[in-house]
Amino acid sequence: MSLFSSYLIEDCFDEMFEPNGSPRAHYRPLFLRLAQMPLEEYRRRCRLAERSFMEQGITFAVYGDESGGERPFPMDLVPRIIPAHEWEILEKGLTQRVVALNLFLQDIYHEQKILHDHVVPWELVLSATFFRREFLGANPPGGIYIHICGTDILRDTDGRYLVLEDNLRCPSGVSYVLQNRVTLTRVFPQLFQDYSVRSIDHYTTQLLENLRELSPEDRRENPCVVLLTPGSYNSAYFEHAFLAQQLGIVLVEGRDLFVEDNCVFMKTTRGPVRVDVIYRRVDDDFLDPLAFRPDSLLGVPGLVNAHRAGNVALANSIGTGVADDKVIYAYVPRIIRYYLQEDPILPNVETYVAYEEIQRKHILAHLDALVVKAANESGGYGMLLGPQASAQEREEFARKIEANPRNYVAQPLVRFSCMPTFVEDHFEGRHVDLRPYMLYGRKGVTVIPGGLTRVALQKGSFVVNSSQGGGSKDTWVLAGEHRGGKIPVGELAEPICLSQRQRSGALPRQGGEAQ
Repeated sequence: MSLFSSYLIEDCFDEMFEPNGSPRAHYRPLFLRLAQMPLEEYRRRCRLAERSFMEQGITFAVYGDESGGERPFPMDLVPRIIPAHEWEILEKGLTQRVVALNLFLQDIYHEQKILHDHVVPWELVLSATFFRREFLGANPPGGIYIHICGTDILRDTDGRYLVLEDNLRCPSGVSYVLQNRVTLTRVFPQLFQDYSVRSIDHYTTQLLENLRELSPEDRRENPCVVLLTPGSYNSAYFEHAFLAQQLGIVLVEGRDLFVEDNCVFMKTTRGPVRVDVIYRRVDDDFLDPLAFRPDSLLGVPGLVNAHRAGNVALANSIGTGVADDKVIYAYVPRIIRYYLQEDPILPNVETYVAYEEIQRKHILAHLDALVVKAANESGGYGMLLGPQASAQEREEFARKIEANPRNYVAQPLVRFSCMPTFVEDHFEGRHVDLRPYMLYGRKGVTVIPGGLTRVALQKGSFVVNSSQGGGSKDTWVLAGEHRGGKIPVGELAEPICLSQRQRSGALPRQGGEAQ
């Protein structure tokens, strides 16, 4: 039997299949290979991938997991494929967005024109958790605040790409993008034979080049770049260690650094070494106990003053978190129009801001149909999935919203796209999103072709976050248009797959679109 024999197309956009059950043109060669593969052979490759992840220490901690410790990062071997023409739109839209958000940050920490012009309400920016008054008037190198950005994208039931949120503080997950590609190449090289897939190998090279360009001008010839981690107990510590190794830079903790005469130094067995650029994976609050949280043991006393003095660069810059506040997210289309005089290429998901009284009333009246999010939570935490929540959970969130309306937004539950995912002995549809990564340097924005396709491994779940047990897929961007080809008659002895309506007899099994 084919691994697709019992595949059911849900009431959402299916990345691999048309509504009538036939594979989309750019998926046909992949589908044929997988449909003809024996179950045990596919399982063998799954075991190889899992063993590879274990041996390399590719793990992730799941918060709240009673067993504790870390587990292998789940990778599903069916890649997501993005045609060239779709990627072109995504690339332009993502570039537009990160450029506008960088201009927004430059503005609010200096002249604040967008606030004077009442495009974004003063009170929302000034009350944002990650708005840093300590950074007003500071000038990061080249005027760049957002050096690394990961933007989460969904695909709705019509196949439109929508931006769900921006991650500008310490965006994580890119190590799994790189490792997924390496692993799939090793355990399933046949899948690449029918496709011209764009490379992602240049990510670390481009990142290192951008980081080195941030160093003070008098030290640019041979700058010292380090990666600052909270330590081995952080859930993303594997990524920190992996990126430091790939970049060829030193992985440090706060205790390894000190500040003297507004310069940052690293302790070594050969004596202090001056540090010019810090790729930090530590949140603002913990960066400098003299400027932010005095109880922080993760940061470096005096780091903020050294940064303001221009003696050390930080990527990403301090204060970027105000731009990925989920309330500010609702105003990004306005931000794009204000700074670039352009309409957004990639639309937001429709969003209601609880701070606005009329919208708050709508949220409270429709909690059973909305997804409610706290302004600054991440990883799928601080969120209410209204359609799947109990009456008690909705009542609890209603009280939270009324007590602190500035802290909440709500969105309709988007039944975002599904993809075949291996479950026990067959493929089933699971919801997926996409997190592409952008690098912003002095020469412009680089969008890495692909990104982290995250998959909700639990049936019916819309939570794809790794920290809550989600998995991932390799993401392929095709180098040119791939038209696929017709499946030869008789090549498959079984139906490809069935939609819910096909099972009830409302649609033919082959040919013909759903009405």
